Amino acid sequence: MALLDPNLQYHLQVTREQVGKYVIMPGDPGRVEKIAALLDNATHIATNREYVTYTGSLEGVPVSVVSTGIGGPSAAIALEELVRCGCHTFIRVGTSGGINLKVTGGDLVVATASVRGDGTSAEYLTPGYPAVADFDVTTAIVESAKALSSGVEGDTYHTGVVQSKDSFYGEVEPEGMPIAPYLTYRWEAFVKSGCLASEMETATLFSVALVRNVRAGAVLTALWNVERSKAGMPDKVCKSSERAIKCTIEAIRKLIKQNK
Repeated sequence: MALLDPNLQYHLQVTREQVGKYVIMPGDPGRVEKIAALLDNATHIATNREYVTYTGSLEGVPVSVVSTGIGGPSAAIALEELVRCGCHTFIRVGTSGGINLKVTGGDLVVATASVRGDGTSAEYLTPGYPAVADFDVTTAIVESAKALSSGVEGDTYHTGVVQSKDSFYGEVEPEGMPIAPYLTYRWEAFVKSGCLASEMETATLFSVALVRNVRAGAVLTALWNVERSKAGMPDKVCKSSERAIKCTIEAIRKLIKQNK
């Protein structure tokens, strides 16, 4: 059997018949079963490495939940193999650290585009090409986020540009890196540019989706905001992704209804 079997995807270990055309993509494998529980009749399909796959349905249409692991390379693999299975609509649901002072722990961040600080997207797009979300998918996410938000700090939502990176510790402990001055300069530029939050997969997923001509969007929970802390502003730490998960489920439901 060839390494790249046209029927069984090498990393995900799934076939075309086992996954829905709509896919929810958390990073954390441990979050997949929790998300799948909100689908109808969800069943476990496969577990291999960082990839856990469940498939259920919404509005009578098959929907899958597939974890991507941490960072761009593994996220790109998951998206590539799902596209090979005929999947066409993807929503990343993940976590992030706030950058913009208006973002506080617990807020939802709907990414309209992402700064390409990852390395994987360079294998897909030229340096100046933006990593942008699909408009229809983003609109569905925003509508769902609005319905789930009270508008108070920690329970509201924001739309705009986020930043994707490959090094978690390069962000949280830049002073320990040989290129600390550059990392600090770049971070300050993100702050001044109004960047909403920092995370590790969105730019890659948007870039691969653009190249493969499929739809992708992302909604992120802000866990906290170091810039608010540095400014002496109140900022709670949020450890729950429940609202972002509900937002994603409802956004997928809206897209399915629109496409029927």
